[in-house]
Amino acid sequence: MTAQAEQLLQPDAGIIGSLLPAIFNIFNQWRLTGAQQMTLLGLGNEKTLYNWKNRPEKARLTRDMLERASYILGIYKSLQILLPDQALADQWLSTPNDNPLFNGTAPLDRLLAGQVVDLAVVRNFLDAERGGW
Repeated sequence: MTAQAEQLLQPDAGIIGSLLPAIFNIFNQWRLTGAQQMTLLGLGNEKTLYNWKNRPEKARLTRDMLERASYILGIYKSLQILLPDQALADQWLSTPNDNPLFNGTAPLDRLLAGQVVDLAVVRNFLDAERGGW
């Protein structure tokens, strides 16, 4: 892909400057470790994670990372709708679930498998539970 085409796919700094703090706020509510945050964002470098936290407007996100962020926001939104009690919504990911999709493990375990599809599966599950499509 040419540099010009890649630049067209990159959201402006204002969007990134708002998106990343929202994602990190969600991660704080979910009480995720730095390593867990890196896995969900698809990062391999801890320094990048902390640079993004300190200077989100300087981050350059790939399509993969934008897709991951979208799924994270969707999971958060669905949990807020399904479980209006904030504490329950925040605990859902780390609570063992007997649904065959999770096989008795916590949904967070599925998310931490590290693939974008794992985020999609959990989001689709929650959307179906709330009657979405």
